[in-house]
Amino acid sequence: MINFKLIRNQAGRLVFTENDTSVEHVVPVRAFPIAAPGECISLTDGEGHELAWIEKLSDLPADIRALIAEELACREFTPEISRIVAVSSFATPSTWRVQTDRGEAELLLKAEDHIRRLTHTALLITDSHGVSFLIRDVEQLDAHSRKLLDRFL
Repeated sequence: MINFKLIRNQAGRLVFTENDTSVEHVVPVRAFPIAAPGECISLTDGEGHELAWIEKLSDLPADIRALIAEELACREFTPEISRIVAVSSFATPSTWRVQTDRGEAELLLKAEDHIRRLTHTALLITDSHGVSFLIRDVEQLDAHSRKLLDRFL
């Protein structure tokens, strides 16, 4: 049972209200953005202090759930790689052409340690601009993509 309200003000910022106290510039933060994106979400103020903890996004009323989802979508940008088209070199730095859920992209992998294993099958690849690309399941990639990736792991 939630005992707070969440609205968007005229400036487009989220406003958290609980017990007649309002806080502007509320920021939702996922505790586990890859492993459990719909669970364990903290609503924080502009300084990072927690205002509320949400176990499951699905437990919230539709209007509050929609506001949080919109805000998270604006803040988080993690394209998911579905295919590795080509790599310029098997030594780093190397330029990768990849197919993502947001279209084709090119990333510069500066060092092999910019590929981080999240789980047994999930990887997070950070490019030279700090953009993180997700491979949710290496085993679901096509054979060509896995072969290219194996050279870096």
